[in-house]
Amino acid sequence: MDVGLAHLDRPFDYLVPAELDEVAVPGTRVKVRFAGQLVDGWLLSRADDSGHTGRLAYLEKVVSPEPVLAPEIARLARAVADRYAGSLADVLRLAVPPRHARVEKEPRDDGTSVPPDADTLDPPAAEPSTARPGHTASATVRPETVDPAADPVDPRGWRDYPTGPALLRALTDGRAPRAVWSALPGEDWAARYADAVAATVAGGRGAVVVVPDARDLDRLDAALTGVLGPGRHVCLSAALGPARRYRAFLAARRGQVPVVIGTRAAMFAPVDRLGLVAIWDDGDDLHSEPRSPYPHARDVLLTRVQLAEAGALVGGYARTAEAQLLLETGWAREVVADRATVRARIPAIAPTGDDPQLARDPGAATARLPSLAWTAARDALRQDLPVLVQVPRRGYLPSISCAECRTPARCEHCSGPLALPSAGGTPACRWCARVAAAYACPQCGGRRLRAAVTGARRTAEELGRAFPGVPVRTSGREEVLTDVPGGAALVVTTPGAEPVAAGGYGAVLLLDSWALLTRADLRAGEEALRRWLAAAALARPAPAGRVVVVADGALAPVQALLRWDAAWFAGRELAERRELGFPPAVRMASVTGAAEAVADLLAAARLPDDAEVLGPVPAEEGRERMLVRVPRARAAALAEALHSAAGVRAARKAADPVRLQVDPLSLF
Repeated sequence: MDVGLAHLDRPFDYLVPAELDEVAVPGTRVKVRFAGQLVDGWLLSRADDSGHTGRLAYLEKVVSPEPVLAPEIARLARAVADRYAGSLADVLRLAVPPRHARVEKEPRDDGTSVPPDADTLDPPAAEPSTARPGHTASATVRPETVDPAADPVDPRGWRDYPTGPALLRALTDGRAPRAVWSALPGEDWAARYADAVAATVAGGRGAVVVVPDARDLDRLDAALTGVLGPGRHVCLSAALGPARRYRAFLAARRGQVPVVIGTRAAMFAPVDRLGLVAIWDDGDDLHSEPRSPYPHARDVLLTRVQLAEAGALVGGYARTAEAQLLLETGWAREVVADRATVRARIPAIAPTGDDPQLARDPGAATARLPSLAWTAARDALRQDLPVLVQVPRRGYLPSISCAECRTPARCEHCSGPLALPSAGGTPACRWCARVAAAYACPQCGGRRLRAAVTGARRTAEELGRAFPGVPVRTSGREEVLTDVPGGAALVVTTPGAEPVAAGGYGAVLLLDSWALLTRADLRAGEEALRRWLAAAALARPAPAGRVVVVADGALAPVQALLRWDAAWFAGRELAERRELGFPPAVRMASVTGAAEAVADLLAAARLPDDAEVLGPVPAEEGRERMLVRVPRARAAALAEALHSAAGVRAARKAADPVRLQVDPLSLF
């Protein structure tokens, strides 16, 4: 049943009336009576009899005869629910998009169409047969036709990596290689992923590829169309709209295409004879599902690898500690270029906070745009090349303070931070949006304000004054640019919104590094390096391309950027987390809610003997958070204990909700 309650997270037996015998197949949506209400459910399987000794109710309706829930996806959903201490109903809501009846009735490629709508499938009274409905599916799909004389896929750019061609050969041969790939700067990653998918299809199997956002999806879509041709893959994304998304989902479920690509909505996509799952930039927080049970696309895809015995490709310019763990445990192989190739491809990268630079420019330690960064931008513009400027914060002045005593300016109603939307704008609260036109500092009474944090729009304004006559473009939340021309221009962006420049950027300036490095977050250094590498990868190789990072060159993330060595930093990060007992070296769950509710759930949980309960720590909206840590070998026991405790509270109809998250991106 589609009831996301922990104590009801199991299948239930129902009788199938003879009138529905042909259409009630595993994988279909059904309606059943439960506790006096008509609820949605999934038909898991059919059986001649039931082990249930009591009286069984009948199926009320088959919503649609389309078996949209594939057996392998049902098994995957159960595994994901168990891994994240969630319920199967919640996972299935993520795995199968809402039904669109008109799309189901559209003619298929073979000219057939789906039988009439569910309203015509209500059963009259009839002799029953027994069945077991719930949450699983099966259906016959058309296998992909393989040409045994097909030529092997040209490795192309994979030749820059010593083990790259072997990866493609293994996929073409129908084997299941597992790789962690560190992309070179300037790499056309979408073309490389298209090559890997083409090799998999040539081997007679299908592929699922997940990318962070719509821009990446568009790039991969174009690359795959160029390699496979049109009509050989579909895109799955929540942004497509209900009809287009469901149409693409049905094409994959019916076996009409061998490849599905998309954002995290595609991680559960049904693909016949799955041979490869791939994820690009797995450190991007967009891969983390914000709905219960909060699965991460990387972990869902790796679970699919285990269940389907498929290949795996985890790629990016940076490398997460989780990807490093795959290598150190021997689960995956490393695909990296040799150092000579890396040195030939990277731009010239320099920090502003090292001793030689400080000796030349003593003000570089405090200046927002030190002379080294200004010179790099000026030289690139003189050569008629674009300059990329990455600023961590969007807006104009997202944080302001008293000009007299430097006290942060806060809203008198909710204590939220005040921000300035424009040069002539009025301060307003970022939390409650109230305007603070008559702000006065509570400490000194001062009314003048100064910038505490400078946003992308203010940066664009300042650079426009510093380089008069040069076009200034911005790319961020309001408008994200895909690409820019190759001529002289200043392109100011927030992380993740960097457009591709024709021929590459002449200079890349990484400003306000402190805003990334000083965040109270376990992944602060990892995230800073990921964002820097993504921007620096768009620069031209040295000597034409330069990257300036406004940071101390002695910091580990800066050192990794200077050497373009994400592998070194990931190994260092994993070693530190292993020593301190943080994920992914251990399994950790967060329990968030009202203090009484959190204590109630933990009291009901039969935690493993070696579990450590840490906290409480403050959470948002006056709630608190407790952390539970166990060795990785005890991960399943922890998830089961928390899920069972949640079931006890649900059965008691506890009023205060508690949010359970296993290995959340943010612990504090």
